[in-house]
Amino acid sequence: MRSLLVAATALALLVGSARAADGPVLGFTVSSSTRSSLPSMLPSAGTPNAPGAISVPVSFTSPPALHQQLDLTALHLLWEHAGSAYGIPWNVLAAINKIESNFGQNMGPSSAGAIGWMQFMPSTWLRWGVDADGDGVADPWNAGDAVYAAARYLAASGGQTDISRAVFSYNHADWYVREVLDLAQVYGNGTIQQTAGLEQVQASLDQARAQVVAANRKLLAAQETEDSLRALSQRLHGKVNEAALLSDRLVAERRATLFDVRIDAARAAADDARTSLERAQASLRSAQRSAQAPSFAQGVGTLMGAPAYDNNWVFPVGGGPELVSAAHTHHDYPAVDIAAPEGSPVYAISNAVVLNAWHTIDPRCGIGMTIRTQDGQVWTYCHLSFLEPSVTDGVSLAAGTQIGLVGMTGHASGPHLHLQLQPPTSYPQYQPWFQSFAGKAFRWQDAPTPLEPPGMPQAARVFSVVPESRDGVVAFTRAGG
Repeated sequence: MRSLLVAATALALLVGSARAADGPVLGFTVSSSTRSSLPSMLPSAGTPNAPGAISVPVSFTSPPALHQQLDLTALHLLWEHAGSAYGIPWNVLAAINKIESNFGQNMGPSSAGAIGWMQFMPSTWLRWGVDADGDGVADPWNAGDAVYAAARYLAASGGQTDISRAVFSYNHADWYVREVLDLAQVYGNGTIQQTAGLEQVQASLDQARAQVVAANRKLLAAQETEDSLRALSQRLHGKVNEAALLSDRLVAERRATLFDVRIDAARAAADDARTSLERAQASLRSAQRSAQAPSFAQGVGTLMGAPAYDNNWVFPVGGGPELVSAAHTHHDYPAVDIAAPEGSPVYAISNAVVLNAWHTIDPRCGIGMTIRTQDGQVWTYCHLSFLEPSVTDGVSLAAGTQIGLVGMTGHASGPHLHLQLQPPTSYPQYQPWFQSFAGKAFRWQDAPTPLEPPGMPQAARVFSVVPESRDGVVAFTRAGG
């Protein structure tokens, strides 16, 4: 019992001292040893917990009212000591911690029900959970318990001799193993300053993308308000000319003039929103330049949302299979909806020429563009939250050029990129180039993308490209419309 209390106190002191330490938020050092004898306070990796062998919080599947947060220096100590205790490389634990919960920022429960710092399924936690800090409770929402439990689980899965196989047991997907081991190599080879900088660059990039999405949303709303007021103003001024009596005309003129003051205010609001968007774009360009060099490192590009290349093709959405998914089918006609978080980068899939681009919201397609790739195929992108101002009719795009950000403008059930051929005669996801990115740039999901929110029309929704002879605008109508 005395040895148990001493070990628990030592672990608490390690976390406490690291939490108070100054210096970089994220610091990594290579442990002098990744193997050690198993302390008596920790359960063996040889057998799982017997039923009822551990105590868990009363509602351990639900997040606590207050989330535990540790700086990454303290987390590094946990990774290193847990890895040493169970013979697992600390940097693999770090990579899993990053991918699963972003170092405790997104602890779920996930859509599948995974919970806590290392995203254990509740049933798996009951079998392999660890009370690492000796407080009598094995808590997946506690960083120490979760990291030690992950190390134990990996060891039980053969991680001391075959770490790839052990990581596969953590998540049965080849892409997951690649992401974890690639990122683990980056963490293990990097210096303290490099790794701290990597985290800061990613945070800045994510924040800059979110600011562009928010700024463009505000601008679109301001422009819509201004346009509505202008249309009403035209009707009011029309009534001036329609008035037969001078008195009626004077009243109509006064009403129209007073109303135009609102247009001036709306125009000023739109100008302010436009300026804010330009500032957000400048910040994003700066963040992208900062991320460009580290994105070339294998394992880092996915975190930064860098484009994934395969011969002459690029997958249209960045973020990797952890965040990006696509179904084998679409809800009602040949197309693909590529689900990804709002603000994820969108790329040109190949060398192409822009046939038509629209930066305001089409009622069905939202913000988007139509391009002709170098093989002669015509593709339409829909539902972007933002389209780069440089993307205009007639512009040539190189494969991998970032053209905008994922959104849900127009009629969309959630944030995704809608991609389809024109005419929509076949599924994009059946093309060899698309399938070559499976498990690398995206993951397959079993269910087709849902229809639009309840209450939306349920008729056929083929986006047919209809050139208007007057101004060359491309409109989108239902099939047969």
